[in-house]
Amino acid sequence: MAQEWWRGAVVYQIYPRSFQDDNGDGVGDLKGITRRLNHVAELGADAIWLSPIFTSPMADMGYDVSNYTDIDPLFGTLEDFDALIARAHELGLKVILDQVISHSSIKHPFFEISRASRDNEKADWYVWADPSPDGTAPTNWLSHFGGPAWTYEPRRGQYYMHNFLSDQPDFNMHNADVQDYLIETKRFWLERGVDGFRLDTVNYYFHDIELRNNPPRPAGSNALGDDTYEMQEHVYDKTRPENIAFLQRLRALTDQYGDRAMVGEVGESQRSMQVMAEYTRGSDRLQMAYSFDLLGPKFSAEHFRTTQEAFFEAAPDGWPKWSFSNHDVERHVTRWAAHGVDTDSLAKLAIGILAAFEGTIGIYQGEELGLEQTEMEYHELTDPPGLRFWPEVKGRDGCRTPMVWDTQAEHGGFTEATPWLPVKAPQWARAVSGQGEGSVLEHYRRILAYRRRSDVLRRGRTAFLDVGEPVLAFRRVLDDQALTCVFNLSPEAREVEVTGDATVGLSTSGDLNNGRVTLQGNGFVYLEGHTDDLAVVSVP
Repeated sequence: MAQEWWRGAVVYQIYPRSFQDDNGDGVGDLKGITRRLNHVAELGADAIWLSPIFTSPMADMGYDVSNYTDIDPLFGTLEDFDALIARAHELGLKVILDQVISHSSIKHPFFEISRASRDNEKADWYVWADPSPDGTAPTNWLSHFGGPAWTYEPRRGQYYMHNFLSDQPDFNMHNADVQDYLIETKRFWLERGVDGFRLDTVNYYFHDIELRNNPPRPAGSNALGDDTYEMQEHVYDKTRPENIAFLQRLRALTDQYGDRAMVGEVGESQRSMQVMAEYTRGSDRLQMAYSFDLLGPKFSAEHFRTTQEAFFEAAPDGWPKWSFSNHDVERHVTRWAAHGVDTDSLAKLAIGILAAFEGTIGIYQGEELGLEQTEMEYHELTDPPGLRFWPEVKGRDGCRTPMVWDTQAEHGGFTEATPWLPVKAPQWARAVSGQGEGSVLEHYRRILAYRRRSDVLRRGRTAFLDVGEPVLAFRRVLDDQALTCVFNLSPEAREVEVTGDATVGLSTSGDLNNGRVTLQGNGFVYLEGHTDDLAVVSVP
């Protein structure tokens, strides 16, 4: 995997605040991450993705950057980062940095200059607009965190745009000087040896320069009444055609540094597969993209199938990244609990499915332990959406609680101080030290080792089989090798028939017996064979 290392790779996401505290302040840091990298390497990952570690006032936990070329003191220093890079590379791990360039912090020095007047050197570096004739916001665009995507600045007599918090003003990417500045901040990290970037909100870079209002979503759509953002068709405030040319500039930059990779986060609920495809097709855009389609509540064979087929139909030469959990969503073993025999069975099934998908896959810290969503009380919250919309919206703190390492150590071995978010008993009980034979962690290691040595899983194409719910079945094919993957998405046992010359490569449900496999609740099987005599699966 020396060339195009990212194709078919396993990317392990680290949330730095919550991975390992080294200096005893209750917050994770770079030295703590470096100390724990052995765990990631032994798991079978190829790369780590670090959520933002740059200088920030932390209004949105680092997704509001005030200095793009330095480390926030909360996490350490540039020297600590260099040591992390060196250790990761020693272990054979690539390092991907989270890049938040659609917007900055309100405390970024350029915004502080920009907001002061209409005629300064940075006046056009952010998205400013005059009020409507009645004094209201210039457009009907909405913020993800509630209310208008505009905040009034009396010194300019104008509104500035923010897709998220008012503390996160949007850069004006129509300004070439802004693009040049952001390109150079990426070069800074490439020169320090990073292997790629995860691009936050990659389809939000440009806005409609004519400031046209978004239309409402059609009647009968899936927009939720308590989620006003999803009540619009977001055709003018994001996913603009100008985005492609900027992605091409980013790709040209990274190509100067050899085998580097970019993965874009597509925040698009209405046509996400099409946007992912558009952003990754060809050889001059992103290497990979992901969306939230598999990070939601849907758990069915049809959903897994239609999501992947939609992507590869739109971009046969594109490349997706699939994940079931990350720092923005409820952990998947909690989200899908109704479909599981128990937490362990569901966790093992989930990685079995994910590891068999065509594309690059992402694992969020702690899912390899079967960590469930932490139940939070209001006084424990730090996340802005939870603080604002509790209890209907509980925020993202429940998936961000600290990693647990030791069942015998206070706070699960994360820190000796009071942790920034609590370590509660259900999570503590699943610490790494207690994950022995037959555990979720042992299963993850087994599955990822299988994927690593399987060319057909990393690079083979996919063809889905028509077997019906609740069984998901598809075939991966590379040259003359084939792997048929069959999953029982229900907690009840299901029997499947297999014809053709196949052998069990990996199974959680036992072996073939007279052409049949009984898939236990949440069980699955990988069947190895050749393309001249494929395994054919049916459900009696």
